[in-house]
Amino acid sequence: MRRYPATILTLAGVLLAGACGDQTSDTAMSTDTDNVLLAEWTGPYGGVPAFDKMDLADLKPALEKGMQLELAEVDAIATNPEPPTFENTIVALEGVGKDLDRVFTYDGIWSSNMSTPEFRAIDMEMAPRLAEHRSKITQNSELFDRIRAVYESDEVESLRPDQRRLVELVYDRYARNGATLEGAAKDRYAAINQRLAELYTDFGNNLLADEEGYVTYLSEDQLSGLPEGFVAAAAAAAADRGHEGEYAVTNTRSSMDPFLTFSDERDLRERVWRTYYNRGDNGDEHDNNAIIAEILALRNERVHLLGYENYAAWRLENKMAKEPAQAFELMEQIWPAALARVEQEVADMQAIADAEGAGITIEPWDYRYYAEKVRQAKYDLDSDELKQYLQLDRLVDAMHFVAGELFQFDFTPVPEGSVPVWHPDVKVWEVTNRNTGEHVGLWYLDPFARPGKRSGAWATTYRSHETYDGLKTTLGSNNSNFIKGAPGEPVLISWDDATTLFHEFGHALHYLSSDVAYPTLNSGVGDYTELQSQLMERWLATDAVIDNYLVHVDTGEPIPEELVAKIRKAATFNQGFETTEFLASALMDMKYHTMDPTGLDPDAYEREALAELAMPDEIVMRHRSPQFAHVFSGEGYAAGYYNYLWADVLVADAAEAFAEAPGGFYDPEVAAKMVKYLYSVRNSVDPAIAYREFRGRDATVDALMRDRGFPVPGN
Repeated sequence: MRRYPATILTLAGVLLAGACGDQTSDTAMSTDTDNVLLAEWTGPYGGVPAFDKMDLADLKPALEKGMQLELAEVDAIATNPEPPTFENTIVALEGVGKDLDRVFTYDGIWSSNMSTPEFRAIDMEMAPRLAEHRSKITQNSELFDRIRAVYESDEVESLRPDQRRLVELVYDRYARNGATLEGAAKDRYAAINQRLAELYTDFGNNLLADEEGYVTYLSEDQLSGLPEGFVAAAAAAAADRGHEGEYAVTNTRSSMDPFLTFSDERDLRERVWRTYYNRGDNGDEHDNNAIIAEILALRNERVHLLGYENYAAWRLENKMAKEPAQAFELMEQIWPAALARVEQEVADMQAIADAEGAGITIEPWDYRYYAEKVRQAKYDLDSDELKQYLQLDRLVDAMHFVAGELFQFDFTPVPEGSVPVWHPDVKVWEVTNRNTGEHVGLWYLDPFARPGKRSGAWATTYRSHETYDGLKTTLGSNNSNFIKGAPGEPVLISWDDATTLFHEFGHALHYLSSDVAYPTLNSGVGDYTELQSQLMERWLATDAVIDNYLVHVDTGEPIPEELVAKIRKAATFNQGFETTEFLASALMDMKYHTMDPTGLDPDAYEREALAELAMPDEIVMRHRSPQFAHVFSGEGYAAGYYNYLWADVLVADAAEAFAEAPGGFYDPEVAAKMVKYLYSVRNSVDPAIAYREFRGRDATVDALMRDRGFPVPGN
């Protein structure tokens, strides 16, 4: 299926969109021949996006023309006088919408990497029209009749296994998204999608507005405890915002987290904490609570039209978990152990605060600060000392090394200027198969925070591997929000940030490894797609990476063995905090999507539900409801935030397979099986079957409990 902007509603686990149908403007009709956003990609490496020629004035006409072209392509398939077959219906649909795909590549860059008020205005206008367009396709009865005819035909039995799965996925995509509805129900379904698209856009724009609009500026006498690298980055961030001589703590996790960890100024820690966790919840024009209530009501109404009890039941039907009860069961197995660990962690922190004579009770804005003190006291591990060995450029080299050892990929920087980029910070590498020299694709890296770039870290593709209509190689990227240092200074990041870097690279390796024939088979299964990224985190702490890539920023000396020992000893440190803040968000997500949302007050419901869960006072959800973009700025993780935990079970089990192998984490036999069964097949094989092929059995929660240092049930 197509890739669409994150602001457009996500259905069946795949980003879908819609459009304006026949409302194509005169501008679009007159300029489409030279609109760069619609144009075929040219240049090296099988063609690349013209990111250097992006012009926002072209976006709306390109979207309108792209939708018109896609509808014409769909109509040609739907009205084909020949009897429906796999080739003339299912395969034909795989080639639909390529023009619109190209437009969405640029749209995604504006949306995620370089948003502006002008773009957001276009985004808000086009989102409902795109949803309408998508509904016209999914609810095209003639088209669905042909899809269903192939799905029910004897021809399916003669197809290859991957082709049979393609038929199933295409049929499911339409059947679960309104294709079976008729009359008023069909019209209402389309109207709901249109309104949801508007709401998702509003939610994301409100969140971005609060991230950009709230910045805490510090003076020199307010820097106590902050590492030099953070101070330098904060000074640069302030100067970029016209506050020369001050220091900016921006309203993003990458800035908030280190400030709360190291600042000695408790009142400032509270201010920064409240600013961050109140995003979207300030009772002003950017408040997201009413939007959440409307989103949940519309989602519930929409799935009732399809005959489902609640949104989560619809969402999980084709996932590994299959039903909400299974997801709840997994989370509830771990929740008590996480709470017990938090109680221990808070007691350790309170003891240090009392010994210092601080005269305080640990509050949420104290957790990171005193956790760091506990880390140093218990494990003699200083996060800032460790940071001196974590240079961003060398970590990128380390990831490329791991990719070479496990995936047989080589990464070679492309000559500057030979591949267009959307910002000077973006770097590009060519990826080749080291055994054959074959070109695999391009990997873009956009590492630094800047105004207009959404917070967090993510991976995306601009072109996916496919072979059904000629070989298409992969174009994809990783995106982060590290704070850029002074010119010429190396960028140092935390161990957690380094872990995230490896995590997102795991997504990149997943799409670079693809060996599937059809575009739809590159789609993901929600509670499985995080396996490949979370698994890749494990290689950060391997000897080969530590010994060769973690060197001191000033001396170039390798990281000392005693510091490595401390890292490994502290591997399960702070797991109470990490697990509880995540699980609180995951449980709330599932609760929101299994409840009756009539008359919902999200702010009150969040407080009440967390109280019922006995949420510790010292911790908040990782993503509070008004800022839970995973769930409310689209549907990618709606009723699916538990995915990360489900994947963690698989990851812990898979990691034990490497740990048990003769060659450890670089064992060639296990690595080859991993690439073959967990990465290259993408969605061409049922995930449960694929994992069983890799491991020889199903995974259990025991490995995860061991991994986090929690008691294993029954032991």
